[in-house]
Amino acid sequence: MRSVPGAGPGASSGAEASTINRVRRVLAIKPFRRLWGVTYLCSVADWLNILALTGLATKLTDNYFAQNFAFVGVVLTGLAPGLLFAPVGGLLADRFDRRKVMVVADLLRCGFLLSIAIVSAPWWLLAGNFLVGCASSMWIPSKEAAVPNLLRRPDQVETANQLGMVMTYGLAVITAAGANAVITGVNTTFHLFPGDPSLNIAKLVVVITGLLYLASAILIATRIPELSLRNVHATPEQKVKLADEEKLGIGAMIADGFRFIRSTPLVRGLLVGAFGAFVAGGAVIGSAKPYSSSLLAGDSAFSLLVLAVFLGLATGMVFAPKLARRLPHDRLFGLSIIAAAISLGFVALSPHLTVSLIAVVLVGVCAGTAFLTGVTIIGSRVEDAIRGRINAIYQLMMKLVLFGTTVTVPLLVGAVHRHTVTVWGSPLTIDGTRPVMLGGAAIALVAGLFAYRQMDDKRTEPILADLRNALRRTPRRVNGYLIAVEGTTAINTAIQAVNLADWMRGGTRPVVVAADPALDDQRLAALVSGASLTGARAQALAAAAVRADIVERHVQPALDAGSVVVMERFVDSPLAHLSAVAGLDSDELEGLADWATGRLRPDMTILLDAAPNGAPRDKSATMNDQWRVQHLLTEMAAADPERYVVVDADGTDVEVAERIRTALRAVFVGRLAALAPTTEKPVTLPLETLPIETPEEPRVEAK
Repeated sequence: MRSVPGAGPGASSGAEASTINRVRRVLAIKPFRRLWGVTYLCSVADWLNILALTGLATKLTDNYFAQNFAFVGVVLTGLAPGLLFAPVGGLLADRFDRRKVMVVADLLRCGFLLSIAIVSAPWWLLAGNFLVGCASSMWIPSKEAAVPNLLRRPDQVETANQLGMVMTYGLAVITAAGANAVITGVNTTFHLFPGDPSLNIAKLVVVITGLLYLASAILIATRIPELSLRNVHATPEQKVKLADEEKLGIGAMIADGFRFIRSTPLVRGLLVGAFGAFVAGGAVIGSAKPYSSSLLAGDSAFSLLVLAVFLGLATGMVFAPKLARRLPHDRLFGLSIIAAAISLGFVALSPHLTVSLIAVVLVGVCAGTAFLTGVTIIGSRVEDAIRGRINAIYQLMMKLVLFGTTVTVPLLVGAVHRHTVTVWGSPLTIDGTRPVMLGGAAIALVAGLFAYRQMDDKRTEPILADLRNALRRTPRRVNGYLIAVEGTTAINTAIQAVNLADWMRGGTRPVVVAADPALDDQRLAALVSGASLTGARAQALAAAAVRADIVERHVQPALDAGSVVVMERFVDSPLAHLSAVAGLDSDELEGLADWATGRLRPDMTILLDAAPNGAPRDKSATMNDQWRVQHLLTEMAAADPERYVVVDADGTDVEVAERIRTALRAVFVGRLAALAPTTEKPVTLPLETLPIETPEEPRVEAK
């Protein structure tokens, strides 16, 4: 399995982060922001290329029949390379420096377009456009595979994909259409070309398109060296394994890619589900025009249906991240396809334009959610070494299925004779569009069910509970499971947290230790001393800042990925320390903790209950301080017994570890049984991984 462990595909900065904040955080990353600008240039060039070559093709021939097929010829010659050479682009992305691949592809696209303008022959226009498409098949997989390595965290992939789609299918389309209109109409005002200027204007548009690709190549080569990075978010063990895989030849890489798909349920379900979604999409595209006529709603019905589906797509892509914070990506993908199939069934059976418009919007919402979720899973859950090939296969399948269904659907529609029936007193035309849509919906439904069964990791939360939670105004977090280990002695909590995580790795869920507690305490101590924070409130704010950073960077992404997170002294111990020693108001401290952690609370808290003995390591603290802290912790546990497991911490570390295991075996029953380890390990305390002295929370003077 090559899905990246602990790479959270869910929300970026806590469950309550707004879309604007997520976008700002991603755009604050300079390499990604520059790549986003390059994506804008290339997307404008892609759309402008279709318009420019279509215009030039109509000017290079006087044959009326050939002029009518100019647009189709340009689209097909640009689409065909993606059907034939997309896997090659994926291999290049995984084998060679992605930045160099993108630069070479842009230079080739520029050269081929300039040659089209120079040669000015219909046959070379189509051949050159085919070669431009081949270069694009090299560029796209490298760009898609490189994006996750530019981001700070894997959970930012979803926002990056949103920004890319807005740029590619929104701003770039508007810019290209406006630029083409301005350039083709400029001669009317300025009379730049004498005589019949249409041919020269068409050539000028082609040249400008080529220069946009040249600008992209220059920017990539000089301003975004980070595109050459690989395995940024991989673990050390994965990097060692991936270094060995780089020695594979091209044939072995192809075989390894298909072997990976067969052996990885997540990717296998993703591709099968995408196939069903693309089949349904092709059925809709191919039958849209005759379907609008069957509604007897006039010529405007087709335009309204197109507007409805694009409105739904945009809505789905906007709200998909919000759904993903409540529903895991691996469940959301399959369910979105199932919902799209059911909505398409309503479209096929709809007797009236109003019902059709509502159903088409729902189809678009579900399709947009599924598409964004799919590319997010590839970007955040698939290893960097094979991501290019998976991206290429995903893009190839989309183009191949859409191309095939768009061609065959009109033939199937024409094979059914039209007849009119009366439904609720209104005439309804029955033709081949409705059986075709029902067939596409059936295929999508089967594919969505298969994808859901393959990709769902058998979470403890039932799917119906997950759906109810997704629809709630204030949802519960159900994806992961957070266990906090609390106590007054830092070294004991550190040892027991690491040992507990090691024991729970024998279960079916991935287990993550959120952060090195010693490192965070040292960072807090440095922050307090460096800023000369002597007041208790100032130190409380600094402690809250460190906890907020831990939640944002480590805890929340792991929980969104469905992992079990074990964390030492999450909130309760710092609260008790500041309240007991510094005399701060406990209600105010709890409100501060809620704000810092986004109201995140452990599903279970293990309280190590031991009487303080011996002199504390921090000489400024008194034995009474430790007694007060321990008393407050036991009061917290008594107030919420369902969330706390109190364990006697007197004795050796091995004895305490065994008591924790015994207590948790009694807790992990029923719906939590999946969390229990299936294999038992002897108690081993990883002392070599822990510091000899782990500083506690920075002490503050008692009032």
